[in-house]
Amino acid sequence: MLLAGLLVSVAAGMAAHAASPPKPAISEEARAAVARMGATLQAKEFSFQARTLRVYANENGELLHIAHHFVVTVRRPDRLLVVGAGDDGPRKLIYDGKTTVVFLGDGKQYASVLVPNTIEAMMHVIVGHFGVDFPLADFLTDDPGKAFLLGIDAGRQVNTVTIDGIRCRHLVFSQPPKMDLELWLEDNERSLPRRLIVTYHALPGQPNFVADMSDWNFAVHPADADFQFEPPQGVERLPLGAALNQGTGAK
Repeated sequence: MLLAGLLVSVAAGMAAHAASPPKPAISEEARAAVARMGATLQAKEFSFQARTLRVYANENGELLHIAHHFVVTVRRPDRLLVVGAGDDGPRKLIYDGKTTVVFLGDGKQYASVLVPNTIEAMMHVIVGHFGVDFPLADFLTDDPGKAFLLGIDAGRQVNTVTIDGIRCRHLVFSQPPKMDLELWLEDNERSLPRRLIVTYHALPGQPNFVADMSDWNFAVHPADADFQFEPPQGVERLPLGAALNQGTGAK
């Protein structure tokens, strides 16, 4: 009888366990923090700065680091300005709702392409045409929270840390195939991103991309003129075909 009772008890426990809902792969804590971030970044106008460190392979296959500093200005739904400088020279992207201009190489050449009338749709075209690799693009989409979690199969909060005097949640996520993301969000209602690290485990050497974000400003009011392009003297316009051959995504 004791054995029978024990078996019944174990079976009941197993049934109760099977009936309980599975633990979510993305914790509610992490999902809620990303949702707050997404709501904040749906603001019509804002700007921020980002310092990035990217790994790339040279002609010998060695993994080297290259640094950039970007100032990003957003006016939804159809204006974007990205001005950057780095170890390999200036970088610039100008989007006026109809055309995107991308400076190439050392900033002495540029190319332009007709694009759709939203920032998110424009970024899809730019990635396809120029191979622009900009891991911060998720923060500029129509729904940043949804875009960031797209393809993510697990996520959780690790701990809290202090970045530039602000308490932040340290979150980790995994995205198949073999990509890990760490995201630091302010531990408040704005939940602004302060740091992002993407590690590409499927690539040789498991390179990563690191971005520190700061100077978030939601009081900016950029005018149309801020997104207009006037070619500087001495800057050469490349045909689209030549621009595609040159590319901009390697670094």
